[in-house]
Amino acid sequence: MSAEKLSFEDFEPGRRFALGPKPVLAEEIIEFAQEFDPQPMHLDESAGRASILGGLAASGWHTSAMLMRMMADSYIVSALCEGAPGIDLMEWRKPVLAGDTLQGHSTVLEARQMRSRPGMGIVKFRHALENQRGEVVCLSENSVMIRMRLPPEGANMSSELPA
Repeated sequence: MSAEKLSFEDFEPGRRFALGPKPVLAEEIIEFAQEFDPQPMHLDESAGRASILGGLAASGWHTSAMLMRMMADSYIVSALCEGAPGIDLMEWRKPVLAGDTLQGHSTVLEARQMRSRPGMGIVKFRHALENQRGEVVCLSENSVMIRMRLPPEGANMSSELPA
């Protein structure tokens, strides 16, 4: 890929970006859980096996954080991204267990120019992560604000966002 950043114009509906692979380590599951979600099934292998999850399981929020990192590595840091207004969908379909390897893709669902911010567009993505068995473990949808390569004539491209 060239040094030029991806812009709004590069995110056409249907375009897919590969995510991962990302090995999931027991140590990182426990570390995340100790800090953010200290439930037994995320902290201890035997407690995880005794739960409905079937083993030491990553918190859903940890799965979401891993998804975010895979998105960042795949395209976010290579693009003229200005943040996201929120998440429309987050489904944790299957447990993510220590020893799993996650991979998947992000697909552009739609892209539209923002009327309120000339020179910026909103790109809506659908993300799917699978484990090494091909089971979908996480589905998510969200929109990202991305600057245009060629803003409309007269657009204010200030880096300040309105309060």
